[in-house]
Amino acid sequence: MTKKKTYTALQEEVWDAGICSGCGACVAVCPAYALFFPDDPGIVRPVSSGYCKQETDQVPCGACYEVCPRTKPDRVEILGTYKFGVGARATTEISHKQSGGAVTAILADALQKGLIDGVITVTEDRWTHKPISILITSAGELFEHAGSRYNWSVPILKALKTAVITKKMTRIAIVGTPCVVSAARLMKESTHDLVKPFGKAIRLIIGLFCTESFNYYPLMDEILKQKHDIPAYKIVRMDVKGKLELTLSDGNIVDIPLKEIESAIRGGCRTCKDFTAIDADVSAGSVGTPDGWTTLLIRTGEGEQFVHSAEKSGMLELLSDIEISAVTKLAEKKISH
Repeated sequence: MTKKKTYTALQEEVWDAGICSGCGACVAVCPAYALFFPDDPGIVRPVSSGYCKQETDQVPCGACYEVCPRTKPDRVEILGTYKFGVGARATTEISHKQSGGAVTAILADALQKGLIDGVITVTEDRWTHKPISILITSAGELFEHAGSRYNWSVPILKALKTAVITKKMTRIAIVGTPCVVSAARLMKESTHDLVKPFGKAIRLIIGLFCTESFNYYPLMDEILKQKHDIPAYKIVRMDVKGKLELTLSDGNIVDIPLKEIESAIRGGCRTCKDFTAIDADVSAGSVGTPDGWTTLLIRTGEGEQFVHSAEKSGMLELLSDIEISAVTKLAEKKISH
């Protein structure tokens, strides 16, 4: 039997190579709870306690290496395979929503109908804007945490351990950037005995359009606070659309060129060529539709069913006309960089 690669190979090939996406998948599936992300401004990769079932006790494992999206060959596709694209927006007002609030509407409908029993996503402290991964189990809680924080590098999938191992959830939706989506898809397709429980528990994968993500401390402390004199508490909303757009509490909007914040971009993002999350069931973003709408690329039958369910419930309004060329342009730009 071929010996499986462990965290030592992951450390050499991914962490030390500076290409870690920070998705948190390895932390989630480690059966020994030996991998973790420290909350330290200078650390942007997982850390090991030094114990490993395979390395220490010679018990076959390799789960962490199995689910890492950076250990697999690159798939360079402009938009990936999808059934159709539509514009969408929530029919009810959602505080802090990003673009059309379509993702929140789809998930709220699914939670209310029992199609899913939990959502793994990102939330933040609205004062500091510091992001954390979170497990949400009710539509009310989902509305409370609505709004995109996907410009932050967050180990979203580490919350899967709590959902699957502790809470025994079996119908989970995951919302994340392309790297998170790729890791979730690896889990769903894995035949590894230690990974299969996670894959079976994932019912829906929603991917967010992403050009790059940022490390929190360099952006908020070193660039915005120190260089631009903009403390976190003055920021109401942040959006990345070819520039960093900040909406401040006094109503002013400040645009910062991406070149100015390049130093805060996560190193692992520089190797990523996926803008639209090609491994998702549904991909979503604000490019390609008018303000107040969300562009959706429906990729799978499962994704289509969730979208139509929300539409049928009256929680989601659809728009057939989208500007797919605008999405393609950004996707091509990410591939060429």
